[in-house]
Amino acid sequence: MLLRCLAISVLGAFIYSCSGGSADTEAPASGEPEADRTSGKPDNAPDVEGWATDWSKRTIDLSELIRGIGASDPRDIIPPLDDPKYESVAQASEWLDDREPVAMLELDGAARAYPLRILTWHEIINDEVAGTPVAVTYCPLCNSAVGFDRRVDGQTLRFGVSGLLRNSDLVMWDEQTESLWQQITGQAIVGELAGTQLPLIPTPIVSWKGFSEAFPNGDVLSRDTGYDRAYGSNPYVAYDSGSQPFLFNGELDSRYPPMERVVGVTVADENKAYPFSVLAEMKAINDSVGGEPVVVLWGAADTASALDASSIPEGRAVGTGVAYLRLVDGQALTFNPAGDDTFRDRETGTIWDLLGTANDGPLAGKKLEPAVHTNHLWFAWAAFNSGSPVYEGEEEEGA
Repeated sequence: MLLRCLAISVLGAFIYSCSGGSADTEAPASGEPEADRTSGKPDNAPDVEGWATDWSKRTIDLSELIRGIGASDPRDIIPPLDDPKYESVAQASEWLDDREPVAMLELDGAARAYPLRILTWHEIINDEVAGTPVAVTYCPLCNSAVGFDRRVDGQTLRFGVSGLLRNSDLVMWDEQTESLWQQITGQAIVGELAGTQLPLIPTPIVSWKGFSEAFPNGDVLSRDTGYDRAYGSNPYVAYDSGSQPFLFNGELDSRYPPMERVVGVTVADENKAYPFSVLAEMKAINDSVGGEPVVVLWGAADTASALDASSIPEGRAVGTGVAYLRLVDGQALTFNPAGDDTFRDRETGTIWDLLGTANDGPLAGKKLEPAVHTNHLWFAWAAFNSGSPVYEGEEEEGA
């Protein structure tokens, strides 16, 4: 379905709008910016008021930044959660549907689920997990859930929603230096910290049923946020059935449809994408990224799209893609599908589930270490990883 118009009143304080798939905000002309002689702010910097951002330090052309919110100072009009509350899996099961998508973060034995029904309305959670300050982020326009360690040079940053977009992706800002950060990459792109890279933390999107069964003692982000929002409703109805990303002015990579989902894996500064359409056929892909053996697993579980129906639990099924390092006790394992969302390694015959736990066989009780990976829409991954490899069904390593 071609989206002719997408009007989103996310907080009742602003409206996103587009017509015919093109933005109603015109980007300034590209090229090197000319400085404003009175303020030192480049002419093609976004027209925002009251920011102390150092625009002279940047890794991008400022014309790539597009306003997505119309306020004079759009920061945090979409409010991040700075004091998130949690509840048990049993409590959350009273209001979460089995097929609802959640962003999952597992760190030092602690597992947390962040329902997209909440993240859609806040986009950033400033949190602490197992003593580590983290930011769990979600950009609905790119379907990208990304987690970060939010410490830089011994300082814990507080992140917010800048109201700016680049390649349709959320641009964050930090309160301490007012630098701007790209959500998909975790890199500061403008300001005092430009060029700084935040450490990435694996944050796959899985079904609530999958998380709740794998982590019955896990924590779940509560709807008790202090805000009155329509949690569970989707303000981006049919977005991922369209052909034109919202507020995207770049070149679309035609190898896959723009709204195809991919698993993006990052190891040793190397990035590689695994399209859902390929994963759905192969079920398990044994590969290497950055010189490390990895496996990308496909779950046919009934995981709902958060960007389809007006009610998230009613979204069409899109499946689940997750990635792990496949070294166990120094041995590289080779995985093959063994049934619905189960896998057998060739070397020991152990049976593993989709979320990386060995349930039967010689390695029962072992867990695979998650590779750093995220889920994106294809257009967004391609925009930020031009030239990076894409798995397209070549002969598998170890096969």
